[in-house]
Amino acid sequence: MSKKFPIIAVTGSSGAGTTTVRHAFHDVFRREGIAAAFVEGDAFFRYDRQEMDRLIARAQIEGKQLSHFGPELNQFDRLENLFKEYSERGTGTVRHYVTEETSEEIGLPPGAMTPWRPIPQPSDLLFYEGLHGGVIASTWTRRKLSPSHNPTVIERRNARNGNNGVDVAQFVDLLLGVVPVVNLEWIQKIHRDTQLRGHSPEAVTDTILRRLRDYTHYITPQFSISDINFQRVPVVDTSNPFITREVPTLDESVVVIRFREPERYDFPDLLRRIHDSYLSRPNTLVIPGGKMELAMEVICTPLIHELIEKRKI
Repeated sequence: MSKKFPIIAVTGSSGAGTTTVRHAFHDVFRREGIAAAFVEGDAFFRYDRQEMDRLIARAQIEGKQLSHFGPELNQFDRLENLFKEYSERGTGTVRHYVTEETSEEIGLPPGAMTPWRPIPQPSDLLFYEGLHGGVIASTWTRRKLSPSHNPTVIERRNARNGNNGVDVAQFVDLLLGVVPVVNLEWIQKIHRDTQLRGHSPEAVTDTILRRLRDYTHYITPQFSISDINFQRVPVVDTSNPFITREVPTLDESVVVIRFREPERYDFPDLLRRIHDSYLSRPNTLVIPGGKMELAMEVICTPLIHELIEKRKI
């Protein structure tokens, strides 16, 4: 962590809605006059889409499982090095992973990577959005820690010293998890990949199943150490996500917000500002789904100001 060069990371699985959160933070930064360096998690894939697909297909023939969630196809070490460099000097190099939505603007085919370039200067903070903003990974963590385990400082240090160990989370000043209940997460992914990216429902389902092991070991453990988790829970039937035709709307959901350090927050004020909200536990706020963006702004804007003020000390 760094007072001079703070890092905010929003982490969540594919289809979880982290891109929507990025847009909300973009509005906050613009309104507050904060210069943020934006970093996309997909830029740290080890290969472009064509090569990834080839390696995944070959692994399946060999009876192995590779996924976009695991270390074999990601540059965890490079992401850790970026966070370390930025936290120390406010510098680093980034690139973009080209999607169907950005292909025309960037001028490269979907799945390609742009060249690595220096982070634009100056910047007040770094904002990461992607899969692995709080990842801790090594042979040791995979063998010893269950997905529900919240690693202690000593255990994280041991993990860092394991084979190819990385601890990206150690450099993050504010870690936010975006975690829809898993059936909703799958519904959102199936809908996005079929409607926007032209995949068949069967292909998307196969991808979900192939990723489950890495999802368990590299995605969900991040939510045990995040500062705040935003979990959307639908209030309509999503019992079979593989046949659901429509994504539940925000108004058909509630959002469960868990705070790791509840003593830092003024809950009476949050309850007053976010109508129809209530505390289900001393560290858990429940709000109507349609007020999720408002809640993010109300909760996170003071935290962002705090990080910016610390830069001046």
